[in-house]
Amino acid sequence: METLEETRARIGTPDREAERAAALRLDTLTKPQGSLGRLEEIVARYAAIRGDGGTRMGRGALLVYVADHGVADAGVSAYPQAVTVEMLRNIGAGGAAISVLARRFGYELVVTDVGVATDTSARPFAGVRYRRIAAGTRNMLEEPALSEAEARAALAVGIEQAEEAARRGVTLLGIGEMGIGNSTAAAALLAALTGIAPARLIGRGTGIDDAGLVRKVNAVEAALGRHREHLGNPLGALAAVGGLELAAMAGACLGGAAARVPVVVDGFIATAAAATAIGIAPRVADFLFFAHRSAEGGHGLALEALRVRPLLDLGMRLGEGTGAALAMNLVESALALFHQMATFASAGVSEKIG
Repeated sequence: METLEETRARIGTPDREAERAAALRLDTLTKPQGSLGRLEEIVARYAAIRGDGGTRMGRGALLVYVADHGVADAGVSAYPQAVTVEMLRNIGAGGAAISVLARRFGYELVVTDVGVATDTSARPFAGVRYRRIAAGTRNMLEEPALSEAEARAALAVGIEQAEEAARRGVTLLGIGEMGIGNSTAAAALLAALTGIAPARLIGRGTGIDDAGLVRKVNAVEAALGRHREHLGNPLGALAAVGGLELAAMAGACLGGAAARVPVVVDGFIATAAAATAIGIAPRVADFLFFAHRSAEGGHGLALEALRVRPLLDLGMRLGEGTGAALAMNLVESALALFHQMATFASAGVSEKIG
C-alpha cells in the first residue's frame, strides 16, 4: 500500500497548456467572449486539472463517509449519537437527501462506514461499504481523538477510494459526510489550521439552542488548549481534534489530486477536511472546487482564509455532500456548453466587428 508521503509526491501541477486551449475554444463559441462568466472559469480549471485536453465529463461519483465522535458526550449536538447509524442506514437505502440527488444526477454514491460507534458490519446495511478504523473517535476533551496511525489509516481509505474511482472512469468527485458531533470536530480543526477564533467559526450544527452553542464553543476552546502542542502540523491537528470521516475526506482530496480528478468539496465540515489536505500537500488546492457557502457557522470566514470562492450560495447546511452534488451538476453543465455549443464558423454566425 502506498504511503501518505508517496501519494503527496505524486501530486502534480495544473496543465496550463490545456487550460489555455480550453480558453481559446471558449472564445470561438457563439456567444460574446466571457459572457458565460464563471462557467468559463470552471471549464478552464477542469481542463487544467485533467490535462491533455481532457475536458469531457466521464462518470461522476460522490464519496460520503460516516463516523462518530467522542466529543458528542459533551452535549454539543441536538441529536443523540444513535442518529449516526440510523442515517448510515438511510443514506445506503436511498432515503437521504444525498441519495435523492445522486439518483437525480446519475452519480455513483459510495457510502462508507469509517468509524460509526455501532458496528453493523456483521449484518451489513444495503448500499454501505465498511472500512472501519475504530468505533468512533475518543473524546477530544480528555485525550487525542485519534492516534496518528488511525488518522493515517483513515486518510488511506479516502486516497484508495478516490484512485479506485478514477480507474473506473470517474472524472469528477464530490465529498460529503455524516456524523453526530462532527461540526464540533470540524470547527476545532479549522480553528487549529486557520487561526480563526472558535467563537467565530462555530455554528449551531444540527440545531442546538443557545446553551448548547455555549457548550460547543467552550468544548472547542478547551480541546484546542489541551492539545496545543499537537496542533503545529496538519496531521497532528487531525489526530488531536479531528475525526475519521474528516480524515477520509482529506484522503479523497489527496487521492483525487494524485489521479488528476477534480474534487468538489461540500460545506463546512468538508472544508475542514480540504484544509487538512491542503496543509499536508499544498498543491492539492489547485485540484479542488468548493461547492457552496454553507450557512453553518463561520464557513465564509474559512473560505476566505483558504482564498477560495465557492460556486454556489444557497443557504444550505445539511452536509452529506448535498452541496457538492449540486455543484457537480453545475460543472457538468459548463462542460456540456463547452462541447455542444456551435462555433461561429460551424454555425455561420458573424463574429464581433473589429
